[in-house]
Amino acid sequence: MFDVGFTEVLLLAIISLLVLGPERLPRVARTLGGLTRKARSSWLNLKRSIEAEINAEEIKKPIQKMQSDVRSAVDGVDKQLKKAADVANSSVGGSVAAAAASLAAKPAATDSNAAKSQIQAQAQAQAPTNDPQ
Repeated sequence: MFDVGFTEVLLLAIISLLVLGPERLPRVARTLGGLTRKARSSWLNLKRSIEAEINAEEIKKPIQKMQSDVRSAVDGVDKQLKKAADVANSSVGGSVAAAAASLAAKPAATDSNAAKSQIQAQAQAQAPTNDPQ
């Protein structure tokens, strides 16, 4: 940022020695060194916190995408359960539809195949058998 060469630093040291004197110069140098150290550490802490915020945002994006995917899957299962309940109600009767509706009222399963197989098993268990006896 600043283009300070050796000659400029030497010139500043000589002027400060003449102005401050040999007794106060070491204390002033220590104080300036401490202030410089504090300024650098503050800058590094600020830089780290900004980088942490950026990383947190990068981590949040995949998590939010996963949440939306899970929600859409749950909504899909809910719609399939409602369709299955309507089909069961129209073809078999109210008891299967009530069972499917009770399944739909429960929290939707994340696996749509498992939910379908449960509805089919209940429909087969309650379906009237046509024995030609």
